[in-house]
Amino acid sequence: MNPVVAPPKFQPVRRTRVYEAVAAQIQKQIADGVLRPGDRLPAERELAEAFGVSRASVRDAIRVLELAGMVVPRQGEGTVVRELTLDTVVSPLASVLLRRKDLLADLLDARRIIEPALAYRAAQNASDEDIQAMEEILQRQSAKVREEQPAIDEDTAFHYRLATAARNQVILKVMDVLMDLLREGRARSFQVQGRPQRSLEGHRRILAALRRRDPQAAMHAMERHLEEIGEILQRMPA
Repeated sequence: MNPVVAPPKFQPVRRTRVYEAVAAQIQKQIADGVLRPGDRLPAERELAEAFGVSRASVRDAIRVLELAGMVVPRQGEGTVVRELTLDTVVSPLASVLLRRKDLLADLLDARRIIEPALAYRAAQNASDEDIQAMEEILQRQSAKVREEQPAIDEDTAFHYRLATAARNQVILKVMDVLMDLLREGRARSFQVQGRPQRSLEGHRRILAALRRRDPQAAMHAMERHLEEIGEILQRMPA
């Protein structure tokens, strides 16, 4: 039987939705490797005392972690940490990114490294079907912008379809992670005045270059698009 791991650095929780804060602290311990696959969480009563919360809050937190695939209940053993997967790492990272403006900036920097080259390659390799799919995405995005809706899903879909058009399966997996991390950050940035319109304009420039099969123009259009996003991030509250 695996040993019970004591909670090393948990802090008392002072939030309205207490169970979410409890789950977030346990998530971080797992992501940091303090709690490892196969480790048993302390008993419900011990966790409640360590966090300074009710046992009901602990139960709700454990349920959240189970749904996220980070822990699993085992007969006779209690709650056990599961082997980490890509999804279980990305989920807590996304929650951190949502709160940390500096990490959003780092994520944008990663995009500046990857996405201009992707746009270049997409201009070389995109099929007519890829171009048509991106045109349809932009039509939906344009309709939402006219209705003053954020069009977050369409923004994500455009970048992912462009990555698909580059025809590189390894980079596509990297973009899977970036898109998951970006989803929550986009929800914040799209609240900045003018962000949906700037995004749409940037996508139109990129797609125009793809239609012309002009790799250099596609790369420069993506660079300009990401530069504009960076300017918007500077206007977001910390």
